[in-house]
Amino acid sequence: MSNLSQNGLPRGDEVLNGTPAPIARQDSDYLRLLGESVRSARTHKGMTRKMLAANSGVSERFLAQLENGTGNASILVLRQISEALGLPVEALLPDGNARSSELLAATELLRGLSNSELARAHESLRAQFQLVGGQREHRIALIGLRGAGKSTV
Repeated sequence: MSNLSQNGLPRGDEVLNGTPAPIARQDSDYLRLLGESVRSARTHKGMTRKMLAANSGVSERFLAQLENGTGNASILVLRQISEALGLPVEALLPDGNARSSELLAATELLRGLSNSELARAHESLRAQFQLVGGQREHRIALIGLRGAGKSTV
């Protein structure tokens, strides 16, 4: 078995000498967060792992690995899982934000509203949290010649 992928580059799980490559800490943290996100979405929908496996066409064993942070899913597998959960694929991707489960619940609530109810909810949120015009009154625009130090400021 070759240690190179079809394009001649080292495979993701091995280095050229055949020894496993250590997963970078950032990568393992991201996979853990992705697994937590999938598990949270699954339990929020009231699905067992077995039910999700049957609905998505992804093996129960792979789902267990994914939820434990050791499975590395392709975007196509994530799409299958997200479709089975009735969510957009981006809802499963971790954003490094601890509020992701609350955001997911709020998004699902908003998704069930009619257009007029959604408009009322939007205005209510803006009023509740004083989000007037995206808080444009607090923005500053720097103008000047190229190389004058605007980005540095």
